[in-house]
Amino acid sequence: MRAGGRSGGGGGSGGGSGGRYRNPCLTMHQPWASLLVHGIKRIEGRSWPSPITDRLWIHAASKIPDPDTIKAMENFYREIYAVNGITDIKFPDHYPVSRLLGCVEVVGCLKSEELVSWEAVPESVRLEGLTDFCWLCERPQKLVVPFEMRGFQGVYNLEKRIYEGAVRGLRPVEGPQPVKFPLPDPRNPLSLKPGSVASHFSSSGVSAVERAPGVSAAIAGARAAATQFSKKDQTRTPVVTQISLIQNNDYEGTSHTNAESNRQLNQSPNHVEHKERGENSGHRNRNVGVGRDLNPQARMPSSKLFAAALKGLSLN
Repeated sequence: MRAGGRSGGGGGSGGGSGGRYRNPCLTMHQPWASLLVHGIKRIEGRSWPSPITDRLWIHAASKIPDPDTIKAMENFYREIYAVNGITDIKFPDHYPVSRLLGCVEVVGCLKSEELVSWEAVPESVRLEGLTDFCWLCERPQKLVVPFEMRGFQGVYNLEKRIYEGAVRGLRPVEGPQPVKFPLPDPRNPLSLKPGSVASHFSSSGVSAVERAPGVSAAIAGARAAATQFSKKDQTRTPVVTQISLIQNNDYEGTSHTNAESNRQLNQSPNHVEHKERGENSGHRNRNVGVGRDLNPQARMPSSKLFAAALKGLSLN
């Protein structure tokens, strides 16, 4: 645990929450939500800076991810981890929706141009810097039994009763390449903020991550997965079509992201926060856990089974 940080227990606000959040939670679309909780995804990209430096609970929105989106994102992480020589990645077997999945520790936030140029972190982490603001996530924990609940837009407080039940069911997760983000000021656990590492870069420029063709294609796929819907036109564009379009117009080995692609990614409802209100009545398949095996056993338990499972855990 960082000096002055939070150990993860209790229900009070953390040091970086400014007192506004007791148990902050963020609703994300799948497969991004599970990839974060499983320690594969270490950067949560947003169009706005993180309002907290604290534990952040992760909730999966109700939209069931299509297989092309899952494939594109898993391929993205295979390629960027391979840059650091890591090829053994255990992806989630299922991507459940409308569930509280676990939590991560948000230890700071940087601008994209800072992260992609920050040599103090592995290249695979730098390649995750695809949006305006990058929330730096450490120490993922997942719930043994994901808990059914509805989500809300932006960062919101987890209900006390849900928190009290969920915190007992957390288990640490070891990702393929856990990262400890170095603090600009070791005495200040809140020092990782936009602009805090820019002074570390030389005036002559910073080294860029060399992108192999496979990495560029994987990044194109990740962007396509995140931009398959737009706010103006809810007609779905196949991910494979978007990959082709992006590859033809972007990713020629540069380390910085294209401004227009960033704008689309930041607006995309598939990656950014999603308003869950009103969806409960119109989405009857929201309890299905999406993965490689869509059999009845793959469906996630109800809240009653969740409570029973936690009771069993406390007895062991």
